[in-house]
Amino acid sequence: MRYSSMHTHTAFCDGHGGVEDFCRAAWDRGFVSLGFSAHAPVYRKTGIVSDWHLQEEQLSAYLEAVHAARRRWEGKLPVYLGLEVDYIPGLMGPQDADYRGLGLDYLIGSVHYVPSPWGGMMLVDSSAEEFQRDLGGVFRHDGEALMEAYWDAQLGMIRAGGFDILGHMDLIKKNNAQEQWFSSSSEGYNRRAAANAAALAHSSAVVEVNTGGLNRGSVQETYPSAAILRLLWEQGVPAIVTADAHRPEHLGGFYETARETLLRAGYTHALLFTGQPQWTPDPLLGQPGGAGGLTGAAPPRPV
Repeated sequence: MRYSSMHTHTAFCDGHGGVEDFCRAAWDRGFVSLGFSAHAPVYRKTGIVSDWHLQEEQLSAYLEAVHAARRRWEGKLPVYLGLEVDYIPGLMGPQDADYRGLGLDYLIGSVHYVPSPWGGMMLVDSSAEEFQRDLGGVFRHDGEALMEAYWDAQLGMIRAGGFDILGHMDLIKKNNAQEQWFSSSSEGYNRRAAANAAALAHSSAVVEVNTGGLNRGSVQETYPSAAILRLLWEQGVPAIVTADAHRPEHLGGFYETARETLLRAGYTHALLFTGQPQWTPDPLLGQPGGAGGLTGAAPPRPV
């Protein structure tokens, strides 16, 4: 398996290190490509004040920094320009037309904010303390309702489209390590995950096998889990491996775990991004870039 990552956050948002720091780390680790995906600005569209998203006034600087890196690394390391865009029903999402005019190579679509049936929104990618506080205040301590609302929001994003990569599909599990809020092995949880996998199969997007939670010690497995990856494999959804890197040293972290998880789920190759709209199959077994390893790959997408 050759190394690449399309999910990378620098100091332009909530990462640590500049664009050049990440490029050098990718080169040192033998990466075949690197994509940058700052969290898209949210304030203008949503009114949410955030210190972990790219600020509106920094958008142009971010775009130019990645373009400059692409020029510096030409012929050595392909550098791609993307954004990770939040889907917040009725407010913003990857389908918004303004992203089309930025000259991006790709978009990651992610759900971080989940609307409550009782009003308000909850950030699920938060600390354990904040999660517990907001679960009580926004979701009335109802973990099952939060779980259902998360899958609902993600399904809405998949149906709305506009993104190339589905970000950390089961992020909802981050603060549910002891299964105290909902059961990830329940019929309801797996039914909702299967429905979203089926919807994704009818889109043009791929799913990422994200090692970011492992890199930061917040979960003990990839996003998504092997069980959900099996559902995705059964639906013919292609997969890529990403680091969701917030520090240069995260690049390539736990990639062997990701490879083993893909193999357990039934995949025998992952995809590499080689420029829109091109994705290149990369065998998980055998020599990197070699012929072999494609037998038994994910079944074709439904038409």
